[in-house]
Amino acid sequence: MNSNNFVSLLGTKGGPAIRPGSTMPTSNVIKLNGKMAVVDCGLGVSKGLIEQGINLKDIDLIFITHMHSDHYLELGPLLHTAWTAGLKDHVFIYGPTGLQDYWDHFLLSMKADIDLRIADEGRPDLRTLVTIKNIDEGEVYSEKHFTVTAMRNIHPPLIDTFALRFQSPDNAVVFSGDTAYLPALADFAKEADILIHEAMLEEALGPLMERIGNADDRLMKHWLRSHTYAHDAGKIATMANVKTLALNHLIPSDDPDFTEEHWQNAVKPEWNGKLLIGKDGLRIEI
Repeated sequence: MNSNNFVSLLGTKGGPAIRPGSTMPTSNVIKLNGKMAVVDCGLGVSKGLIEQGINLKDIDLIFITHMHSDHYLELGPLLHTAWTAGLKDHVFIYGPTGLQDYWDHFLLSMKADIDLRIADEGRPDLRTLVTIKNIDEGEVYSEKHFTVTAMRNIHPPLIDTFALRFQSPDNAVVFSGDTAYLPALADFAKEADILIHEAMLEEALGPLMERIGNADDRLMKHWLRSHTYAHDAGKIATMANVKTLALNHLIPSDDPDFTEEHWQNAVKPEWNGKLLIGKDGLRIEI
């Protein structure tokens, strides 16, 4: 084990809403073989990174798995905040088609502030510091002893939505992204040190619908066709023979009637290896 390698789950809540007492939407950071990357930028990512002791000005690589707001809402604010914190080097962002439009419109919305800070504070032009690259299946990033591979998952109605495998010569970490149960993900995650898989707690979905209060049965239908039950995440981990399964993007993550024990009991019939239930700020050494 290399103690310099880690993955931190910065935000572990499934969905964009936050309520009193809830966790934050999806964001993560991984460091592998000396290379650091942010994976998804839901609300709270900037604070989550700071709480991990990471200087925002040092960010240079970001991956976005798909275009749902709980995965990219704070991408623009993260980059702008990093810029005000001293960012001067280039940042590369890899994600699905549509991300460039988001970034262009964010820059337009902040034009007055960006122009003012360039003139008044002598900062470099943020608009020249960011490059966005669209991803598809296969290898999407590679440098010496560090590669990132994408696999299209199942998260309708979106099509460009991806699982990601981060690989070094000695270690591998896989993020399922948001996905319905996908047995092919087991091959993609084969022998990984950590599989970070989204999860729904089946028995808690009804009470969650009642708490939400402003959605009709289409939301439940979306969950069922686009996400994975916790026990099915356990099946994937078993088929993939991973070392650790970490449940993330929890639906629900903020219902006090459903504890960590409920999640463990849901997974136990399908997975008997190391299991971690995601909590904001959870740091997992690799």
